[in-house]
Amino acid sequence: MKPKNVVLLGCTGSIGVSTQRVAADLPEQVRIVGMASRGNVDGLAEAARKFTPLAVAMSNRVKAEELKRRITGRDACATDTGGDAHPTKVLAGERGLVELATMPEADIVLVAIVGTAGLEPALAAIRAGKDIAVASKEILVMAGELVMSEARKHGVKVLPVDSEHSAIFQCLEGRDPSEVKRLILTASGGPFRRTPHEEFESITVAEALKHPSWNMGQKITIDSATLFNKGLEMIEARWLFNIDIDHVDVVIHPQSVVHSMVEFLDGSILAQLSAPDMRYPIQYALTWPRRLPNSMPPTDLAKIAELTFENPDPGRFPSLRLAREAGRTGGTMPAVLNAANEVAVARFVDGKIKFTQIFETVEKVTRAHRAIASPSLDVIVAADLWARKEAEHAV
Repeated sequence: MKPKNVVLLGCTGSIGVSTQRVAADLPEQVRIVGMASRGNVDGLAEAARKFTPLAVAMSNRVKAEELKRRITGRDACATDTGGDAHPTKVLAGERGLVELATMPEADIVLVAIVGTAGLEPALAAIRAGKDIAVASKEILVMAGELVMSEARKHGVKVLPVDSEHSAIFQCLEGRDPSEVKRLILTASGGPFRRTPHEEFESITVAEALKHPSWNMGQKITIDSATLFNKGLEMIEARWLFNIDIDHVDVVIHPQSVVHSMVEFLDGSILAQLSAPDMRYPIQYALTWPRRLPNSMPPTDLAKIAELTFENPDPGRFPSLRLAREAGRTGGTMPAVLNAANEVAVARFVDGKIKFTQIFETVEKVTRAHRAIASPSLDVIVAADLWARKEAEHAV
């Protein structure tokens, strides 16, 4: 099998580090040819030493200069790969990310950049004929209609990296979409699925950051506590699988072993199971359509012992209602929902608002927005900026 050449945008975050582990585990099948980080010089320099990519990029230009000095200091034109040495090009800024995402050698671009910074390079990769693997929710939440339209136009695949969407993707393969009754996203329920509603106002940042199943970044961990992550995933699923959002549901599954399910018209339900480790969906996205052996420990169902499910409480978690409403409205509304949530989470982490005010802020901003249908990227970005200002004012 010819190795898959991968550009990894966001190589020093939790998804990026897991992707590095997948690549190290499958050196004959997965080759990282490009890597980017926002500003983690140490992490990117270390990754570049390990994988010797053709190019690296930092969106922070000052940090890019520091990285360039670091790489030059170890002699970028004579890396320690023996006779296989090559120069490592250092790129900077937004244009650097786009250049990395469109490099001729790349087969697939994995976008794991948090926030809106991944949108432009993702679209550039698609237009350059590259498949993309999506780990950043913002790409499909903000611009799902645009991204999927461009992917169809250029004949490329948009492969999910989120464990939930990867599970649905695997359950749907080879099946007629018209036979699908609903998609069922599973949620761990976060740390507060049993917390009485009256105690939500006193929830602390430290408590919200204690996720029961996953080790993730700060923002997505808070989103898991509010279930906004599931709301955003509902919108993602709507675009990824071309299904009305009213046919996308969420069920609480604390064990995080069943990653999601598909119910078909005949009442049958297919599920995908594995241990809660992001390397599984990352590997599948990068090696698709093949399944390859790896060094990860097998999923021991007998040790897990039980799998339980329950419905989320809409009173404690209005995030799911807000996301469904935004998904129904479409246009710029999901981008506004996402931006307002980002601001609210940041202010909660800063100690400026209470946990419950995350929901209140998002609802206030979405109620104030007049959605624009079928928006261009510029219109989406403008709506995102408007929502951030509105959310800052609200908090």
